Amino acid sequence: MTEKRTATDTEDVGPLASDQGKTVIADQVVAKIAGIATREVEGVHQLGGAGSRAVGALRERIPGSRTNYGQGVSVEVGERQAAVDLDVVAEYGVAIADLAAGVRRNVIASVERMTGLEVTEVNLVVHDVHLPDEADAEPEGEPRVE
Repeated sequence: MTEKRTATDTEDVGPLASDQGKTVIADQVVAKIAGIATREVEGVHQLGGAGSRAVGALRERIPGSRTNYGQGVSVEVGERQAAVDLDVVAEYGVAIADLAAGVRRNVIASVERMTGLEVTEVNLVVHDVHLPDEADAEPEGEPRVE
């Protein structure tokens, strides 16, 4: 005799599993979605602590390399839920509490819409504030080699 599944059985399984199979979403997928969603928020200058930003800057100089959208993002992904931790550099003048609320809102909406996972928390660490006169590029001047 086969058991008949009820609506409550389906709720226990979650949106990523059904009678036809199970979907597993890798941590790096959620990290990439969260990273892109964070960068979309006005007032976010960059993601990552000083070390990861330095490595990211070097990586971007390599011809053919791609942007690491998961930089500064760590996630914990379960069968039905995800938690996100973000390392952020804010633009000077932006209210950090408002920035954090906007980032949380955008990350939760993007991750939940794209993955079906419930986002339980989005934690931010603001590592720095970017000043408008800080140069992101190399200092200009005479080249040292020809």
